[in-house]
Amino acid sequence: MLQKILIANRGEIAVRVIRAARELGIKTVAVYSELDREALHVRLADEAYALGGQTAAESYLNTAAILDAIKRSGADGVHPGYGFFSENADFARAIEAEGVAFIGPPPAAIEEMGDKVSSRKAALRGGAPIVPGTTEFVTSAEEIAAFGKEFGYPVAIKAAFGGGGRGMKVVHSADDVKSAMESAQREARNFFGRDEIYVEKYLTWPRHVEVQLVGDKHGNCVWVSTRDCSAQRRHQKLIEEAPAPGLPPGVEDAMGEAAIKAAKAVGYFNAGTVEFIYQDGEFFFLEMNTRLQVEHPVTEVITGIDLVEWQIRVASGEALPMTQAEVAAQRRGHGIEIRINAENPAGGKFLPSPGKITALRAPDGFGVRFDAGYEAGDEVSQYYDNLVGKLIVWGKDRPTAISRTIRALNEMTVEGVATTIPADLAILEHPDFAAVTHSTKWVEERLDLSGIAPAKKPEAAGDDAAALVERRTTVEVNGKRFDVKMWVPDTPMVAAVAGAAAGGAKKPARSSSGGGAGGASGSGDVAVPMQGTIVKVLVEVGQTVEVGQPVVVLEAMKMENQINAEKAGTVKEIKVEAGAKVGAGDVVVIIA
Repeated sequence: MLQKILIANRGEIAVRVIRAARELGIKTVAVYSELDREALHVRLADEAYALGGQTAAESYLNTAAILDAIKRSGADGVHPGYGFFSENADFARAIEAEGVAFIGPPPAAIEEMGDKVSSRKAALRGGAPIVPGTTEFVTSAEEIAAFGKEFGYPVAIKAAFGGGGRGMKVVHSADDVKSAMESAQREARNFFGRDEIYVEKYLTWPRHVEVQLVGDKHGNCVWVSTRDCSAQRRHQKLIEEAPAPGLPPGVEDAMGEAAIKAAKAVGYFNAGTVEFIYQDGEFFFLEMNTRLQVEHPVTEVITGIDLVEWQIRVASGEALPMTQAEVAAQRRGHGIEIRINAENPAGGKFLPSPGKITALRAPDGFGVRFDAGYEAGDEVSQYYDNLVGKLIVWGKDRPTAISRTIRALNEMTVEGVATTIPADLAILEHPDFAAVTHSTKWVEERLDLSGIAPAKKPEAAGDDAAALVERRTTVEVNGKRFDVKMWVPDTPMVAAVAGAAAGGAKKPARSSSGGGAGGASGSGDVAVPMQGTIVKVLVEVGQTVEVGQPVVVLEAMKMENQINAEKAGTVKEIKVEAGAKVGAGDVVVIIA
């Protein structure tokens, strides 16, 4: 059994791995960026090492810094979590070259299945049907347009080395191909470090059904459960449930068998997920995620199997503790998982909402679990994924699970940032969801979210606020962290000194829960609704624009957002350029 595990990740998945390791008596090592110095995963780990930098590229995607932390800590295992380096074969090889166990699949399997193009070839080799699409990378807009002409629109441009909807753009006509391709490549490069893409036919009303599997190094492989992940926005999941409901007899078993064949075709071991698109009684291989999924807990609650524990045991060389028949016998009831994201769903826009969480109270009760990466007082940064936590609920059957999830969501409190909870409730309470007639496009095309009001800005403290406030700093010595706390008057001078000690006085925080796509009630001042980075300016001074025309592209929390004009006129001034950092409410373009 491994003795000390370094978690090369952050947020709730790092917390999840730390807790599983602790239960096995394994020491844990956290790594962190400058922005995550006080993060929950850092506070919980036995040791923590600074990676430096703020953005993912400067920190969690810095291989040299992570390898240095491994050497300094003496860790004999590395868990990559999901995102970042979790599906990077070069990173896995670098870990193994240090004589350290990579808690994931073999690099060759990551390479073949992590590349969505070669994974389609592997699926065919294993006998799984695939969605019509390219089996080679596409490198030009002309290739995509030719594919659209042959197979018809819409088509999906997808990151070849991605997942989770990142780097995916749906194109409805040849006119949109070039801009969508560029956007998909930017998102893929920013989130996964690679920008290769491929294209496939986008089905009209599909469900997203996936199969969780685990293999060991002794040739054993089992599928643990199916999951339905059809409730999505921006091709990213909001709600997942296990097992997948409403499948005709025999389809679930056929999916499980196809998943195992695809995995064995590449010599796969450890945890992985094979994703399928299901429509009209047929299923097609979509891709394989060569890592632990965000939604793995919903499989755990219906099986009683700790998938992270299984990952660690497999990486330690142990055989799977159950056969396929034993796993099947473990399944009972129904599970639902809700992703609580820092986004404002008002009007169905799902705008990123970074900021400080001023209050966080999780629900409790029979069959309720909450996996979080934040506590009250923590900051949700614009530089990382916006997942605050996951609510996982078990019920004896699907109606019970839905009812219990609604109850739990109504008990939950998250303040300081907007969250997706109002949209989650709208989904769960809708008859289409109960009848399983929804699809991956249902949230954006059918669900009415117009009644959700924009989140209120946090109110400032009054004159009767406490006279003293707690100030804290942290000292790191050889991977060990020591906190120093003091109570000081809450005066501007003290705040300035504290800011200078942290590297310079800070500007007052802006509310970033924005509720629009830019502009203000038809004003010529186009303002951004959240903090982020300008990745592209779409207009020029002197250009005539129409109402609703995009003027800039803003990246926040790894998602690109088009900021639109709310007034027709002529561009008088452009106040930003590509690469500029902006805050909520900043004016970027002025239209006369």
